[in-house]
Amino acid sequence: MPFLAADAGVITINGTVIVELVTFLLMLAILARYVYPEIVKLAEARQQAIAEQLKEAEKARADAEGSLKEAAAKLEDARRTAQSVIDAATKSGEQLRQELKQKAEDESKRTVEAAKKEIEAERERAVQSVRTEVANLVVAATERVIGEALDDDKHRRLIDKAIQEVASGNGSS
Repeated sequence: MPFLAADAGVITINGTVIVELVTFLLMLAILARYVYPEIVKLAEARQQAIAEQLKEAEKARADAEGSLKEAAAKLEDARRTAQSVIDAATKSGEQLRQELKQKAEDESKRTVEAAKKEIEAERERAVQSVRTEVANLVVAATERVIGEALDDDKHRRLIDKAIQEVASGNGSS
């Protein structure tokens, strides 16, 4: 094939170059027709998978933030509940202390009142005893002074008079 062989200087065009060129173009056509679309499909599938993973990651992050906010709200609610329980217990304790203090004061007042009543009753008994004793002494002294026994009516009048004088503090009349 001498007619294909031409002198081009550095490059010589001969049959192998043409075969190589045809083979290259044929290989390029096969790659463009069958391989390149598969590569593009794989690249697009990979791109979609990555986009899907990014969406899932964003969703998981949003869910985690929501869970975190919910947990924080529950924690705050638990703190408020605990504080209200503490406040209620403190208030209940204070109320119980006040009730016990009031009961103790009431019991003390009742005890003092009972003691006063008992003292008053004892004083009345002592006064009555002293009056009786004074009446007996007045009758005895009167009998000795007068030298005679008085009848029952006179006894009573003298006793009442003596008791009134002693009670009024006017022993000299």
